[in-house]
Amino acid sequence: MRFGVPLGLIHPDAWRDVAVAADELGFESVWLPEHLVFTTDLSLAVYPGTDRPGISPVTPLFDAPAYLCWLAGLTSRVRLGTAVHLYALRHPFVSARAFATLDRVSGGRAICGVGAGWYEGEWLAAGVDFATRGPRLDEAIEVTRRLWSEPVVAHAGRFHHFPEVAFEPKPVQDRLPILAGGESGAALRRAARLCDGWISMPHSLETIRPQLDRLAALRDDRPFSVTVHAYELGGPAEIPRWERLGVDRMIVRPWRRSRDAVAALAAFAADHF
Repeated sequence: MRFGVPLGLIHPDAWRDVAVAADELGFESVWLPEHLVFTTDLSLAVYPGTDRPGISPVTPLFDAPAYLCWLAGLTSRVRLGTAVHLYALRHPFVSARAFATLDRVSGGRAICGVGAGWYEGEWLAAGVDFATRGPRLDEAIEVTRRLWSEPVVAHAGRFHHFPEVAFEPKPVQDRLPILAGGESGAALRRAARLCDGWISMPHSLETIRPQLDRLAALRDDRPFSVTVHAYELGGPAEIPRWERLGVDRMIVRPWRRSRDAVAALAAFAADHF
């Protein structure tokens, strides 16, 4: 089992220290979420399945690939991922360049976690059609795969048209992994059809099973990773049960307060590694 650390669940002032500690302690990866902008109108910010806003407009936002590039210079082994990047909010050139740069400066440690997003407000603010965010993301992934692997690329699609271009440098990794987040039918199909793996929402052993069953029915025999946010673990003895379900990476949060994160990671590492 590989273990990741969710930097988005601690105060940004602690991200550097936690990422460095994760690298030194043997955690496999650190992960940043992202949004591009929050609007002050909260009428479009009610999180699905709840009756309250899922954002606060004054939350500090950072460019996740850029921030991970900085963390790459402070670490040597830990992988650097997004959970998740709203790829379709930008032209594919922009995000493909950002993650290729991250992969280069980190020596091949980038993981590109993508999602269609749930928060309509930022799409309206950016002038991008929220209703077509899924197909936009699918097309952006397909374009990105070509930019990262082919000498020259021309494209004429539903959302993007461009003449033949060169895109250099390529990522260090022969296949920089793209993982799809989300639990809708469209998100699971995207993961199975276009991506190298899937990233779940927070789950327990009991709640993850239906999603994994749905995903298994869609997958072929290509190499594929399953990453689960699992914040309430029952100890090391529980890990084999996750592995038997096909989970190969767990993003864990063994702390309750940001100021305790480094010590909690050290204790978790002592128990699990």
